[in-house]
Amino acid sequence: MGRIGNIINRKGKQDAKRASVFTKHARAITVAAKEGGADPEYNAALKTTIDKAKADNMPNDNIKRAIDKGAGAGGGEDYFSNTYEGYGPGGVAVIVETLTDNKNRTAGNIRYYFDKNGGNLGTTGCVGFMFDRKGQILIAAENVSEEQLMDDALEAGADDIITEEDGFEVVTAPEDFNAVRDALVEKGYEFVSADIKLIPQTTTVLDNEGQVKAMEKLIDLLEDDDDVQNVYHNWEITE
Repeated sequence: MGRIGNIINRKGKQDAKRASVFTKHARAITVAAKEGGADPEYNAALKTTIDKAKADNMPNDNIKRAIDKGAGAGGGEDYFSNTYEGYGPGGVAVIVETLTDNKNRTAGNIRYYFDKNGGNLGTTGCVGFMFDRKGQILIAAENVSEEQLMDDALEAGADDIITEEDGFEVVTAPEDFNAVRDALVEKGYEFVSADIKLIPQTTTVLDNEGQVKAMEKLIDLLEDDDDVQNVYHNWEITE
């Protein structure tokens, strides 16, 4: 199975934990609305968070409540963003982006997840230089013409289109992501995922079965934590 197929499978697993996924989206929407206003037409960060929530089938009522909360209609907690960097088993580079109302709780939990699974937290910057921030749009291969997608994506301002065994990866500069995404939606493309992400420059393969299981467990624990927004790593999943 290719990387895009793996992501589809992972999204399927996350569907089973929908309440946790909705909690994460609600926090991101609330913070975006609080920082940039409640109108997604004038707040690109809010538009992106809403699009991600809708892609995970978050109900419109939940989205509206989160926007209202951020815009002041519902009051509520202050959330703080923080990024943790470290190493998973076998030296896999891991970056964890969090959004929390209790930084001490989050820091303790993140450290515990790493320690419990053969990894360790490092200092800020210890692995960050190994990743580039880019817009990434993944499209499954079914009913998609490689040549047409290449024309459409490049015309919209994409930097690169990478062909994989089960689909395509459209790569953009972060500032061009929204325009490229909107242009491809307008042309009828459906996405496996679309987001601005940290993409590793090189990848690490784990040959030891124990390390593979520990890495899977580490990712699951991080993704299950309501305080964790994004998990990035350079593990090359070969299954």
